[in-house]
Amino acid sequence: MTPSARRRLRFIPWGLIDPFYAAVVLATEEAVANALVASADMTGQHGRVSVALPRDQIAAIFGSTRPRCRDGARLRWPLDGTVRKPDRGGDVTATKTFGDAEVSVGDDLVATVEIRRPPDNFFDADLITSLADAYFWLDDHDDARAIVLCSEGKHFCAGADLAGRSRQPNPVEGGVNSLYQQATRLFDAKTPVVAAVQGAAIGGGLGLACSADFRVASPLARFAANFARLGFHQGFGLSVTLPDIIGQQRALELLYTGRRIGGEEAAAIGLADRLAEPEQLRDAAHALAAEIAGSAPLAIRSIRQTMRGDLAGRVRAATDHEGAEQDRLRKTADFAEGVRASSERRPPRFEGR
Repeated sequence: MTPSARRRLRFIPWGLIDPFYAAVVLATEEAVANALVASADMTGQHGRVSVALPRDQIAAIFGSTRPRCRDGARLRWPLDGTVRKPDRGGDVTATKTFGDAEVSVGDDLVATVEIRRPPDNFFDADLITSLADAYFWLDDHDDARAIVLCSEGKHFCAGADLAGRSRQPNPVEGGVNSLYQQATRLFDAKTPVVAAVQGAAIGGGLGLACSADFRVASPLARFAANFARLGFHQGFGLSVTLPDIIGQQRALELLYTGRRIGGEEAAAIGLADRLAEPEQLRDAAHALAAEIAGSAPLAIRSIRQTMRGDLAGRVRAATDHEGAEQDRLRKTADFAEGVRASSERRPPRFEGR
């Protein structure tokens, strides 16, 4: 690259770029001088897209793997203020954000959808909408034939923040219709999903994990349908997905007792499909997704539709009922006690009212 081309790229005012209209494309060293392009087709209304170079090429171009903008801010690369070398599969060819979910597509036909609400990754309607939007966006891309769903931070998804420990709004306040309308969209998507589960998958977080086709878990992972311990009804379609995955009796036991199970027990009862050590978890999930992506895509979608049947319709009907029961039980003293006891980390004292 010529010094003048390098200077042109270095002094683009990256920090002033409107994230809803700009895309950063760095495909080859020759194209770097023309990096800033309009890309309405890729960005839509959700955010920026970057087509990434390997880390060593970024260093060669900028003289640093963490270059600064002209105004002193870090160059946003891919989209989070850091430069990350792809560490699974092939090089990342595109990244895109949907709210608090980041999507990256590798050249091995595997997409990664990462939830970015660390450390607990509590969910609400906005997050589930973002995930559903990401899935549907990937459905329309031929270079994404399987998805790895993962989370940044300690936990895969600790469910809804009923105790108010995070800045996210309580998703059950005012009813859950909007939340579950978005949740059912996850089941309408066409691309197979492998969830990489670390830490906790609790309550609705378990429901999110069960929305995936497969779950790869760490032995240290914890799964719980803890609704009854909160004085609440299960949600997120678990009335359908949990018995489908582990059988009716085991599902009833987990729902009635609300007990937590570890990764090894989850694998023993079929809740987790594969186990991997924490440091190898994403690699293992990616490997399974890559196996799926290596099969004929039209056949995979056809087989998946046949095997799932009317799963989306069944989940939609289940969430209608689950939401109504949650709205009813949310008004009880037992629910208030369950949430309070959970926040205070003590056994609940339910009175049946």
